[in-house]
Amino acid sequence: MEINGNNKKSTYTAEDIKVLKGLEAVRKRPAMYIGDVSQRGLHHLIFEVVDNSIDEAMAGHCSRINVSINADDSITVIDNGRGIPIDYHQEEGKSALEVVMTVLHAGGKFDRHTYKVSGGLHGVGISVVNALSDWCQVKVGKNGKLYKQEYKRGVATGPVTEEGKTDFNGSETTFHPDPDIFEKIEWKFTIATQRLKELAFLNSGIEIIAEDLRPESERKEVYKFEGGVSQFVEYLDENRQAIIPKPIYISGERDGVPVEIALQWNDSYTENIFSYVNNINTIEGGSHLAGLKTALTRTLNSYAIKNQIFKNDKFTLSGDDCREGLTCVISVMVSEPQFEGQTKTKLGNSEVKGIVETVIGEALSTYFEEYPSVAKKILDKAVQSARAREAARKARDLTRRKGALESGDLPGKLADCSINDPEHCELYLVEGNSAGGSAKQGRDRRFQAVLPLRGKVLNVEKARLDKMLSNLEIRTMISAIGAGFSGQGNGNGDGDTDDNGGMNLEKLRYGRIIIMTDADVDGAHIRTLILTFFYRYMRELITQGHIYIAQPPLYRLWKGKQEFYAYDEDGRERLLERFNSKANIQRYKGLGEMNPEQLWMTTMDPERRTVLKVSIDEAAEADRLFTILMGDKVEPRRAFIEANARYVKNLDV
Repeated sequence: MEINGNNKKSTYTAEDIKVLKGLEAVRKRPAMYIGDVSQRGLHHLIFEVVDNSIDEAMAGHCSRINVSINADDSITVIDNGRGIPIDYHQEEGKSALEVVMTVLHAGGKFDRHTYKVSGGLHGVGISVVNALSDWCQVKVGKNGKLYKQEYKRGVATGPVTEEGKTDFNGSETTFHPDPDIFEKIEWKFTIATQRLKELAFLNSGIEIIAEDLRPESERKEVYKFEGGVSQFVEYLDENRQAIIPKPIYISGERDGVPVEIALQWNDSYTENIFSYVNNINTIEGGSHLAGLKTALTRTLNSYAIKNQIFKNDKFTLSGDDCREGLTCVISVMVSEPQFEGQTKTKLGNSEVKGIVETVIGEALSTYFEEYPSVAKKILDKAVQSARAREAARKARDLTRRKGALESGDLPGKLADCSINDPEHCELYLVEGNSAGGSAKQGRDRRFQAVLPLRGKVLNVEKARLDKMLSNLEIRTMISAIGAGFSGQGNGNGDGDTDDNGGMNLEKLRYGRIIIMTDADVDGAHIRTLILTFFYRYMRELITQGHIYIAQPPLYRLWKGKQEFYAYDEDGRERLLERFNSKANIQRYKGLGEMNPEQLWMTTMDPERRTVLKVSIDEAAEADRLFTILMGDKVEPRRAFIEANARYVKNLDV
């Protein structure tokens, strides 16, 4: 039967229903399980295997984990836990090892007897890794014997075999990602070690050894932190000036929920709170973070009132005041966590809020009574913040005035787009009026808005809220974006209500905010300043995937009527080979050197441009890096530059 003249099938029967057996579904739609098939999803495979070993550690059966990138780009993860069961699984009719490796939603994490708490919530981790590998091998040491099974693209090539006697007890998994699945098999040692270091901090006493065994890039890192979350906070704050002698450590348990917190106040002006549930970084916060904030504000105000520290009886500190300069790590273990939010990293268990409130409130009150000098230093910092907050109120109101975008006082004029739907709109933040003029002429006016920025914006890492809001370029960005900002840069809006109102993404005017700066050192500096502002005061824009970086070309090559663009040195060399080294070359010093047509064709046309999405895979490490690069201390910055100078490919002189 034909429909509208096309040969389209009109029937819909049982024959049309395709059943994907085994792990076929994973290979068909890998992004559903690991996020994407780029570098991020590739490294996620390591963490899925390591999480199983961490679960063994949390259950008290594992003290050491070895992770190695092998010379053939395979990955090996070894732990000294109990080892994956190898005995016969009655229901599935095969070895328990094969069940775990080849069946989705199979594991020991559902009955809460094997594992009381677990980071792997759905039992899909190791089987997904197996499915997305062209080959995988697992060895298990149990009761003095070594067992092995091998797999090809998620399917066992044979039964579990006994290999002989061994002193090894635990599991060893080696896998090689399938090149037919992933864009590129290119491991980054630093990406892997950032998460491994974080896990070592969160699980005090466990030793994690990371090795890169590839020729010419051999490295080894050993992580073991007896100090746990307290040592984590010290690590995060090592490039800031602490105002109290050492982190305040709190540990307690209520209703079967263990809670660990470490708090340290420093002389910075932003808060840095990192929250975890079962070792999962809850970047959107949740009930545990809300409990922390409420308890902290209430306890500090109660102590101050009780000890008559406030001169004005009606004066109280806001949550933002209490958290200025705070670096904190909170880790809770929940047997049945309920996650919500866009990225499924926001804890929704309402009972956890009260548990955290109680644990922190009681412990912190006792601590302040025992160490009044520490309490006074924290309160002095909070009172200074309150005074600055009052000074910033007028500047804040200025950014919220209706019609502020039409004000003639703005240094950079916003050229808005005609479409009002944020999902289809994008805002270009452009360095300089010259490039801004070209961008305005070359853009698609229907959905692309352009906001030129004059000079270098304020480094908010070194400025308080009132100074930040007095900066015209920053006020302009806040007004144009329309979603407000977070007073202390926490970005998640959990906890007590403060007068800054936090961010409201429902008022966001553009779905994509694209930073477009020159491809030189100054452009990189301006881009970093803008990213620092977004990270500290509009972090939700990053976590929800709204921030991008434009990639303008470095070179234009032409010969006769043929014209091509190169975005890096390698691209230029490839084009020169194509032209047999007989081509004219123009090295762009800035965006302003491109006319509107060239800027559109190379950098703004959605069909041809390349943009990089900014994400926070490791928030704690990102915070530390921003502090090193943009903070007050020179020595850490010099050390970072010296350590990474060898990776620089293009340097403008």
